[in-house]
Amino acid sequence: MSETPREVVQRLIRGISEERWSELAGLYAEDTVVEQPFSPERTVLRGRDELAKHFAGAVDRPLRVTAKNVVVHETTDPEVVVAEYDYDVDAAGRTGTVGNVLVLRVRDGHIVSSRDYHDHQAIAAIVAGQV
Repeated sequence: MSETPREVVQRLIRGISEERWSELAGLYAEDTVVEQPFSPERTVLRGRDELAKHFAGAVDRPLRVTAKNVVVHETTDPEVVVAEYDYDVDAAGRTGTVGNVLVLRVRDGHIVSSRDYHDHQAIAAIVAGQV
């Protein structure tokens, strides 16, 4: 039996916090679409291979995030979950907390689409030491 949408999103958030970059793309469907509408570039990642490259790029970043206060909301659509949580951000000793919301569609144990609402400006301010 495949994992529930709640279990998949919890694995995703835990995997990011634990820096399991090489494992995360496996949570996504081959043809997944991940949108980050609040990123300065309004990033859209298409497919598991693009996600794998995205996560691989995190390996050498001096930015570490740890999720806390995770709340997963189930919806009337059994494939859709909404996750709200905070990231404790550490960028080479500069720290802060940033709120996040994910809206994910999970089918057969894989994320088929996601809208990731991260506060990229707040993260950039922490990295720049402006908080």
